[in-house]
Formats: sequence, C-alpha cells, structure tokens
Amino acid sequence: MSTKTRQQARTGVVGLLAAAVAVTAFAAPAQAQDQSSKAPRHTATQQAMDATVASGIPGVVAQSRDGQRVWKGTSGVGNRETGKARGKNDRFRIASITKTFVATVLLQMEAEGKLDLDDTVEKHLPGLVSGNGNDGSKITVRQLLNHTSGIFNYTSDPEYGAKYLIGESFLQHRYDTLAPEFHVSVAMKHRPGFEPGTSFSYSNTNYVLAGLIIEKVAGNTYEHEVAERIIKPLGLKSTSQPGDSPHMPRPSGRAYSKLLLDQPTAKIHDVTEMNGSQGWADGDIISTTGDLNRFFKALITGKVLPPEQLKAMKTTVSAPDWGPDTGYGLGIIKSRTSCGTQLWGHGGGIFGSLSNVVTTEDGSRQFSYNLNGDWATQSSPDINEAEFCGNAGTKPPAKFTQGKATSGRNS
Repeated sequence: MSTKTRQQARTGVVGLLAAAVAVTAFAAPAQAQDQSSKAPRHTATQQAMDATVASGIPGVVAQSRDGQRVWKGTSGVGNRETGKARGKNDRFRIASITKTFVATVLLQMEAEGKLDLDDTVEKHLPGLVSGNGNDGSKITVRQLLNHTSGIFNYTSDPEYGAKYLIGESFLQHRYDTLAPEFHVSVAMKHRPGFEPGTSFSYSNTNYVLAGLIIEKVAGNTYEHEVAERIIKPLGLKSTSQPGDSPHMPRPSGRAYSKLLLDQPTAKIHDVTEMNGSQGWADGDIISTTGDLNRFFKALITGKVLPPEQLKAMKTTVSAPDWGPDTGYGLGIIKSRTSCGTQLWGHGGGIFGSLSNVVTTEDGSRQFSYNLNGDWATQSSPDINEAEFCGNAGTKPPAKFTQGKATSGRNS
C-alpha cells in the first residue's frame, strides 16, 4: 500500500480522493425532474445535480421541502449496467447522519431522567475506555456527542483501514460481522489526541460508545430505541436499520465506489451490499431524502426534544477546519451559506454513498440529497449552495465529509 493510500486510510475520507476525475462513460444525461412544486429557485439546484453527474458521479437524488411545497429532482442513473434512471424515492445508506438519530435518543433519555449529559463514560460502560492514556472516568456523554472526547477514530487505524477500507481487501471483508466492542478496541490501541474537552476532533468511536450507552441505559438494543423513539413516531416509513444484513431494501439504486484508491482511472465497483454492522451507531441507518427532511424538520421545531435538550443539541463547539461559521453541536452541524442562510444538519459518507441534509433555523425549509458514488472532483458544484443561494459554485459535493462526515468510512 502506498504512503498516500495509507494516509487516506488514516484520515478515512470516503469521497475525497483524486483532485480531478475525467467524465466517464456512465455519466448519463439528466433525467426529467418529478416535482410537486416548480419554483424557479430549484433551477440552479437541478443544474448543480446535472453538473455533478457530468463530473463522473453516476446519479443524484434530492428533495426540497418549503412549507407544504415539495420539489423532487434526479439526475443520472441508479444502475450503470442497465442505465435505469436514479429514482426520486431511492433508499440509501445515510452513514454519519445516523449520528443525529443517536444523539437525539440520548437527549430524550436525559429529559426522562435516565442519564445526564455530564455522566462519565465509565459510569455506564465500566472499564471499556481504558489503556494507552484513555480514561472513561474523565470523558462525559456530552463530549462523545460533540467530538471533544479526544478518543481516537477507529477508522483511522492503519491496520483497520488496510483490511476494511481499501481496495480488494474491502471487497473480501465487506460481509464480515463486526461487533461494536471490536471497533472500540481498535481505538483503544491508540493514545487520545488531547485531554477531554480541550479540543475538537471528529471520531466515529464516540458514537459507537454512545450506542453502547443507549443499550446499557435502556436495556434494549440501540436499533430498538431509535425505531421506537424516532422512526415509528415520526412515520419514517422508508427508514430502517440493517443490523448485520448486507442487503438494501427497495426501491434503491446501486452504490458505486473507487474503494479509496486515488487514481483517476481507478475501477468503479458496485458496493451496494455490505454488512450493516460495519457502520452500527456511527453510521448504519438507511433512509430517503423525504424521511430525512421530515426528521430534521421535526427535530429543529421542537417536536422531538424538549426545549432544554434542543438547546443543548444546538450548543456548538468550534470546528475551524470546516469554515469560520461552522460548529458541531450534539450530533448536528451548524453552517452558513455564502448568501447568509444559517443551516442545521449533517452529512454522511460511506462506500458508494454521499449524503447531506439541512434545515433552516426556523424549520420552514429542508433540503437533502444523495450521490450514489463516493468520490468527488474539485470542479463538482456545491448542491446546497445552488439550492439556497442560486449559485452552483465549485465546492466538491463531498466537502461536508471533511470531518463532518469524515474521519472514516462511516463519516
């Protein structure tokens, strides 16, 4: 494995590979939009989606909700072999957007008096975070959720990356069932990056531990709690958790990856199937643009959390590497567009899937999209900018994975 490839395994960025990718044979013309609202504002959005496909991504699906008005757009293909168009209701792996669901469950538990955000990890998971300078008695639940724990990101471990994240080895091991405790043990081989609470560093391990705390407090599986507390009450009928199944529910397109190989001519693989346990609470949920918009509207407007817990969720720490107006709360990201719109949301990157969902502060508007290819180019447009500012810009569509969704396959 080359030095550069090893470095990519360490930073764990899915979708941030070569600086330029030539337009390939599968770049299909844009599909006709399916819209309930034909508001002019979405013209730039559709153009940005088309440009993303022209840059080499197989297909894009997006949905915007503005009050009662719904706009749905697609571009490109959901299947490179058959040429079938990307579907407006496609399900996809949302990767680290899962973290918002997990943080919401823990905040609900706090509201019910079952735990406190300032409880230590040691209180709920005795002995699990220890060794090599790691000390669960010094790390709080809050610090897991806002990534200020200092705990090493397990997907950045070179050996883990070489086996589960890179090239042919990923293909050989993508059906393996991995226990969450295994992911924690990988992280515990490394010293923490800093003293808890003194800095910020995105780590998937934080949310593996958060999922284990949910299970310890509830006496149920993490999946059960998410389903009973969020998925069922909000009627998210297209949202599911795969457990250790490798399969995708229908309807869904195929998912494509270059397997973190940085050559512009790297072979594109169909990676639709992979064992869901390799994501778990840090990135396993499957959903749609419509369900994500519904969830984030309910969340930001106080339908899911009491005021005190929603305020805690929206209390951010600085994430300067992501931009001057960007901060990370408890499983949610605050950002601002070039035209001044403040947004709350999260991004997610996993093999074959790059996704993003945002909502305005007042909950009046939501927007989400998914790419069924996990690489990006410098010339790819910023779809969020196009939607909210009418400006297709030139930010890679995977920019939200630079830490927000990053630091690993389940970014």
